[in-house]
Amino acid sequence: QVELVQSGGGLVQAGGSLRLSCTARGGTFSDGNMGWFRQAPGKERVFVASIRWSDSRTDYAESVKGRFTLSKDNAKNAMYLQMSGLKPEDTAVYYCAGALALTTPYRYWGQGVQVTVSA
Repeated sequence: QVELVQSGGGLVQAGGSLRLSCTARGGTFSDGNMGWFRQAPGKERVFVASIRWSDSRTDYAESVKGRFTLSKDNAKNAMYLQMSGLKPEDTAVYYCAGALALTTPYRYWGQGVQVTVSA
């Protein structure tokens, strides 16, 4: 019902920056959360960061604290992940996700974008 469309990603050198975006179409997550997950080759999908839409409260995985910043644009119904100080271990496919309520799981997912960080 709600579609999440991602953009961004690419190849950067270690220490570089990238900005990912995720736009919701056909609905909003104003009563819930949006978040970012990533999956490296041969590994399981893991949590990266999330934002509570109502008050913009954010949570980050320990591995990205101080390097990644999550933000949102209410008018555009969009979410952004500013990634700085990138490391080779950040290489993964990054997915955005949405939960319609604070107590519901993430049921809506973007198509994923590749982020590759070279040493």
